[in-house]
Parts: sequence; C-alpha cells; structure tokens
Amino acid sequence: MSGESRSTTQRVLLASTVGSAIEWYDFYLYSTASALVLGPLFFPGHSGTAGTLAAFATYAAGFVARPMGGMVFGHFGDRIGRKSMLVLTLLVMGLATFLVGVLPTYKQAGIAAPVLLVSLRVVQGVGIGGEWGGGVLMSGEHAPARRRGLFTSFPAAGFPLGLFASTAMFTLVSKLPQDQLMSWGWRLPFLASIVLVVVGVLVRLGVAESPEFLRERSAGGPPRAPLAEVLRERPGRVVRGVLAALGLAMIVSTFSVYLLSYASHSPGRRSQVLDGLLFGALVEVVLLPVFGALSDRIGRRAVMLSGYAVCALVALPAPHWLASGDPVLVALTFVLAMGVGHAAVYGGFSAFLIELFPARHRYSALAVTYQLGATIASFGPLAAAALAGDRHTAVPAVVILLGALLPATLAVAATRTPADLRRGGDLR
Repeated sequence: MSGESRSTTQRVLLASTVGSAIEWYDFYLYSTASALVLGPLFFPGHSGTAGTLAAFATYAAGFVARPMGGMVFGHFGDRIGRKSMLVLTLLVMGLATFLVGVLPTYKQAGIAAPVLLVSLRVVQGVGIGGEWGGGVLMSGEHAPARRRGLFTSFPAAGFPLGLFASTAMFTLVSKLPQDQLMSWGWRLPFLASIVLVVVGVLVRLGVAESPEFLRERSAGGPPRAPLAEVLRERPGRVVRGVLAALGLAMIVSTFSVYLLSYASHSPGRRSQVLDGLLFGALVEVVLLPVFGALSDRIGRRAVMLSGYAVCALVALPAPHWLASGDPVLVALTFVLAMGVGHAAVYGGFSAFLIELFPARHRYSALAVTYQLGATIASFGPLAAAALAGDRHTAVPAVVILLGALLPATLAVAATRTPADLRRGGDLR
C-alpha cells in the first residue's frame, strides 16, 4: 500500500469510526434514558410498569424506522455515493437528539410531550438506519480483501464507543440529587450531542469516496432500484443476513436495555450497573479489532458462532449476578456478554455481510438485512416487560434472547463467505 493510499485509508477509518461513535452515542443515549428516567417524565401512569412499557415501546419505535432509513439512504448510497449519505445521516441524527434535550415533559405539555418524543425517536431511527451500512462500507470497500474484517471492526467499534459515552454521561448526571436529575439533569447528555455532530461532519467531509463504488459506476450505470434487485437476485442471503443481525441486536437489547432496567431498581444499584456496562463497553472497544482480525484469519463463521455461544451461556446466570449487589459479578456480566460475546459477533459481522453482496447494490443489502434484524430485536425488552408484568423477573428476557440466538447461529453456520472459503468449502 502506497503512502498516499495509506493516508487515504487512515482518514476513512477515522471518519467512519468517529462518525459511527457519535451516531451510536445519539441512538443509545435514548436507550439508557428509557431504562432510567423517561418513563416517569413522559409516560406517567398509575404504575411503574406502565411507564416502563411505554418507554420501551418508544425505544422500539426508533428501530421500526431504521429499515425505512436503511432503504432510503441505501437507495441513494448505491446510486449517488456513500460519502454524501454519511454526512446527511449524521446531521439527521444529531439534530433529533439535540431536540430531545429541549422537549417539555408530560407535566409541562401533556400528551404533546410523548408525541414529540416518539416523533424524534423515529427521526433518530431513520438516521441510524442509513448510517450503519454506509460507515462499514466506506471502511470495508477501502480495505484489502484479506483484511476486511480488521478494517470494518473500526467503525463497528463506534458502537461500544457510543455506548460507553452515552452511559458515562448518564452515570455522571445520575450522581445529581434525584429532583435535579429528573428536572434538568437528564437533558444535558442530549444537548451535548450538537457539539459532537459538528466535529463528526467536519471529519466526514474530508474523506474520499469508496473506490469500489467508483469502479462500479465507471463500469456501468447505477441500478434503478437496488433494493428490489437484491431481493430478487439474492433472497436467501438476505434472510440469512437478517437472522444473523437478529441475534447480534438481541444481545444489545437484552443486556444494555432490559437487564439494565431490571437491575437498576434503586438509585444506589443504578450507579453500580452503569459502571458495569461501562466496563463492558471499554472491553469491547479493545477486543473488536482483535476479533475482526481473527475473522480474517480463521473465517467469519467460527468467530461469530463463538460470540453467540458466549452470550447464550452468560444469559443464564446474568439475572442472578446482576441482582447480587456484587460489583464484580455485575461488571463480569457486561464484560463477558458485551465485551467478549458481542464483540466476537460484531467483529466478523460487517465483513460477513459485505462479502455476501456485490458492490452494485451492497448499501441497500446491508441496510435492509441489518436494520430488519435490529428492528425485530428492539421489541425484545417490550415483550419481556409485558410477559413479566408486575413481577420483578428477567426470565422472559433470557428466553427471548436464547430464542433469537438459535436461528442466528443456524444462519451463520449455513453461510460461507470468501474468508471462510480460504479455509475450504463453498459459498452458499
């Protein structure tokens, strides 16, 4: 790799990672807030359960919008280019997050408050729906084929970086007295987003367009309807991609949303659980490139399947560990589930999807597969909370997680990407 191309690649990796971290900060800021404060602020009811259900439903609303965002931005990303879509998604996401921070609460505006909150959550979903595919494509399409897992692990690391930053912000504001937290402190993490967005846009404006996209465009005109084309030509791979994404996203929905809420039933315990989630996110930041590089060497399947297995095993004792009050067990839960298990799946996942589809309609393919799987998984906390009712139990959440990991495991096991082919076998 020449000095110029190396410099270009480094700028692309930096822009993809920084932008991805900011986008995930914005998106998962709401996830943390939904588990901790948004229920009583925007959905006051006769019981805490009703508020929690409403907050989790709004969390899911953001995911419902993600396939729509994926289809729109994926369409133009395949026709116009990856770079412009990445700048636009960052602006959409950042503005919606900032506006959440200035919303009136139910006490101040009545029913208009939750309506506005849900609307902004939908806008967030549209933004992140287009962000993920573009971010990993920019890094993956600049990467040498035999190092694609490593290169795509950097924008993937934007997820735990964003999760860490959003959790850290809520950890800080949670130290405020309860009345100050609920009156104005919860707004600060959302308002801070605007500064990050300005930085991210400036970084992304300086990167080069994807070379694979440019080669495809020079070889012929862009597809008129890239999403329809991929659904018509590769439906089996789309289904397997959706199932793999379902398992990946259900890990996040279970551990960073439902179990976070389950274990945060008192202010003292809340801080302990947030600290544990911070440790898990930091470990994932470190291990994601390790697992990405490992997927280049031994294949995507082996790395991803090991990650699913770790998360399934950790889910069994996780409710007991989180309820124990032991900070070591709480931290261990998130380190194993997010830092190791999720990192292993996510480390190979982006390259796994990229290698299933040609550049011609790849943005649309990645957007629809990942976002559909993530949308289904977003209903996990809501379903688990509804099944639990007034009981303080995590059993429904664990059962739902295991139910999602099984088809995900089968889908990945049935697929061989070029990285797996180098170890023998056929691409199916």
